[in-house]
Amino acid sequence: VITMRSRLAVQKVVSRGRVVVELVEELLKVFRKHFSKTFFPVPQEAIGVGSSFEGWSPNGEDADAVYHLLVPLKPPRGFRFQVEAGAAKDMPTQGCVLLELEHTCSRGQHHRACLCFYHNRHGELKRDEAYLVCTGCYLGMEKVAQWFQQAVSSVWEQTPLSTCYTVEVLPSSRSCGLRLTDQSGRSFSIELLFGVQRGDSHIFLSSQAEEAISTSFVIWEESYAVAEKKFFSHVAQQAPEDTCFLECLQLLASILEGTRISSYALKTVFMHVLNSVPITHWSQTQFLMRVQDVTGYLQHCLEKKCLEHFIFGNKEVPGNISLP
Repeated sequence: VITMRSRLAVQKVVSRGRVVVELVEELLKVFRKHFSKTFFPVPQEAIGVGSSFEGWSPNGEDADAVYHLLVPLKPPRGFRFQVEAGAAKDMPTQGCVLLELEHTCSRGQHHRACLCFYHNRHGELKRDEAYLVCTGCYLGMEKVAQWFQQAVSSVWEQTPLSTCYTVEVLPSSRSCGLRLTDQSGRSFSIELLFGVQRGDSHIFLSSQAEEAISTSFVIWEESYAVAEKKFFSHVAQQAPEDTCFLECLQLLASILEGTRISSYALKTVFMHVLNSVPITHWSQTQFLMRVQDVTGYLQHCLEKKCLEHFIFGNKEVPGNISLP
């Protein structure tokens, strides 16, 4: 009975997540078209992150759950992002994102009509527009959030979603929160976070407030949310049909809800166990044994007062998760 309830909760979370991704992509399509001729950052396809997109939820079937999506940002044409990240050895790092003019024309092109912004004196106005979301020359998450919030309000009526949902843009200094309400009065919340990818890896410098350490809006926190989602997807692809690892995590999250153990700490513990126990040992008949494994690992961490990060510094991370 317990596993069935957990399975139904997981299925509902996954189903809602798919709908949310489709809705956000419809919004971003209009957004990109509206700003296609400007020199603001270019939002890429949103990536669902966090529990709701990993197939579980600390809130169970709670309708008040917030769906978090990371919106990767690319620089406007004629510019590039230069990530200036720290080099901490024992903890995730922070970093700044420098917006630089890109020198794209060769010496032989300097006397031609078409020059890059770096050499074109008439490009100053466009350069100024690009730096509206910066503090100095550094991308500022507060300014990005304000720009995005204002833009959503202005383009919402142009989206197909406006016929089905009303939107309330929620104030935030690090993200764009949306409260969508359908015609029947049912509503749900979405938080759009912003990120700049570190090379070709699954690691981003992100505006994610939950993990934020710094109060400076030009210092972005290194986020492993996309890599963690990739890990859950990797396991799910290898899992036999009767696997119940997500149901196990769902049950434990429900039990620990309201305690001092955060859902992220539980997820970290769970990922360590999931990565060490073969996926073939997560069948429904082994459900209670796996619950005991996770609670035992959690107890061990509490006794040591130490929980190691799952992605950062972990040599056992699957090879298809790309790190900087």
